[in-house]
Amino acid sequence: MTLDAAADAVRDGRAVVYPTETVYGLGADATDADAVERVFDLKDRPRDNPLSLGVPSVDAALEYTRPTPREERFMRRFLPGPVTVVVERRSTLPDVLTAGRDRVGVRVPNHELALALLERTPPLTATSANRSGEPSVTHPDQLDERIREGAAVVLDGGETPGTESTVVDPGRGVIHRRGAMADDIEAWLQAEE
Repeated sequence: MTLDAAADAVRDGRAVVYPTETVYGLGADATDADAVERVFDLKDRPRDNPLSLGVPSVDAALEYTRPTPREERFMRRFLPGPVTVVVERRSTLPDVLTAGRDRVGVRVPNHELALALLERTPPLTATSANRSGEPSVTHPDQLDERIREGAAVVLDGGETPGTESTVVDPGRGVIHRRGAMADDIEAWLQAEE
């Protein structure tokens, strides 16, 4: 399947599977509450566990978020990259995406195919393409049958590295999940205090 088919599917409110520099992601239009609900259903994910926002650039993220100057400096230093940056969201994002919270994780994957998709679509949900509680998917062959059947398109980018992104709230100086580049992120947070 092609990028254009994936982009068309997203615009039709359907979910797609796409590779990133960490693991495979499950994406649907993050600005469409119904599309976001479908991602929760496919993953069998609790509604109180928010999803992140995938965008092609920091500038694109600014259309949907309100980072502080420190948070924006952090974003420009580490994105694109294997990092999920938690910042204040704008009201244009549906509550279901963030589980009603006022902050959202932002992901700009450093992966050519993922960025090409994000350039053609509205912001996507950025969540791993696995059932909740199951291991992350590093190759399309590992997709759970429910997700494979529920996704309109699976973009095959071959094997991905498998290291999860580091989830960080730079405004609060908190690393929520250590993953790729965690030591560099920790050093930045300490140097910027």
